[in-house]
Amino acid sequence: MTATVALPRAGARPAPVRNGYRFELVKLLAQWRIRLLLAGCWVGPALFVATVSRQSSLPADTVFGRWMGQSGWAGSLVVLSFCCSWVLPLLTSLVAGDVFAAEDRLGTWRHLLVAVRSPRRIFAAKALASGSVILLLAAGLTGSSIVGGLVAVGNQPLVGLDGHLLTAGHAGAAVLLAWASALAPTLAFSAVGLLGSVALGRSPMGLLMPVLLAILLQLAQLLPLPVVVRVALPSYAFLAWRGLFTDPAQSGPILMGIGISLVWAAAATVLAYLLFMRRDFTDLAYDGSGRRVALDAVLPLGALLAVTIGVAAVAVPASGSGIDRPKLQHSLATAYAHLYRLQSRELHRPDVTEQQLRTGASCDKGGSRVEDSGPGNDWRCVVSWHIPGATATGSASYQLDVTADGRYVADGDGPQEVNGFFQVHTSTGDAPNPLWQFDGSVDLLTPTAKG
Repeated sequence: MTATVALPRAGARPAPVRNGYRFELVKLLAQWRIRLLLAGCWVGPALFVATVSRQSSLPADTVFGRWMGQSGWAGSLVVLSFCCSWVLPLLTSLVAGDVFAAEDRLGTWRHLLVAVRSPRRIFAAKALASGSVILLLAAGLTGSSIVGGLVAVGNQPLVGLDGHLLTAGHAGAAVLLAWASALAPTLAFSAVGLLGSVALGRSPMGLLMPVLLAILLQLAQLLPLPVVVRVALPSYAFLAWRGLFTDPAQSGPILMGIGISLVWAAAATVLAYLLFMRRDFTDLAYDGSGRRVALDAVLPLGALLAVTIGVAAVAVPASGSGIDRPKLQHSLATAYAHLYRLQSRELHRPDVTEQQLRTGASCDKGGSRVEDSGPGNDWRCVVSWHIPGATATGSASYQLDVTADGRYVADGDGPQEVNGFFQVHTSTGDAPNPLWQFDGSVDLLTPTAKG
């Protein structure tokens, strides 16, 4: 039987939300765990970026990792990529996943209700306080990683995911927008943490719900899922920020990812609120919703996923995995043309435009018996270009490792003087060869490219 909280006596008004918010915020910031997280988020990224940027071996397997020694903005994006995978979901677990469960462990609900006199205002204060702390942690990660990169390397231009060179100002604005876009899925994981904290009470499983969800979504992103399923996941915006570093920017995936994340955040928060308002505060042995958690929390979120998949199926013009031969050839040829001009400037060769180069690419996946679509490390491509005034056509071979999220790594396979070495010899010394190995991105949401 569910008991309800007795109404306050006449003349006893509930405490204002701002007072409850201030009280909850002070409680969170007084915890040694939160203070350590704040210190780590505001100092750790700067030390990491400054240290790694000066090493001879850079994290080339991470997007923008190979550019950490060339631009101070690349280090912040390497930190962002790692944070989107693990750090941000973990922070939501440690903050939002424990904000209600802590009262169950300490048995302080009755005292809090007497002080505030409104379960609704208690929920609002706790949700706002946990969200504020999470935003403060995210701000520390952003600012620290940017400062570390700029101090260690400098405010240099950044090479985008299609090979074009972003000016220092443009790169800085894109980095800030990338971090801002990651806030939407962070709020979604935070709302799931609130839901777990309310639904499971003092059980440690409530604390782990955002982390478990992050692991499941990470595994799902590695699978060759249809594109309409991939973009419907609440973590898709953690990957879509890469579209800010192409020209033109791939705004469709970013907007869709942010929108779906915000819908998940709102839905999980509403579910947490409804469960919280139904709970029995007079039961000292209350230990969460128990068996009803699947009915009250998991099933509604599963239904929400089905709805978002249906919406994505209507809104997204692409089909299948979103990766096919024409798209890949167009992306590779575009990136190569931009990077060829960058190499020409390093070697002090006469500059040419992308239109003059007339770059093209021909790709094949796994031979004639395999369909030329989908992710895989068996893509092999030949890029061709024309130099004005020359009769011969230049060509270069690449092996491509295309991941299911649309990112690919092009590894040069000759000729030796074009992409055979990781460095080129210039008049001022050795410099990284931009054509040796580079990252690229395929827009999964666009229809198949023509030609």
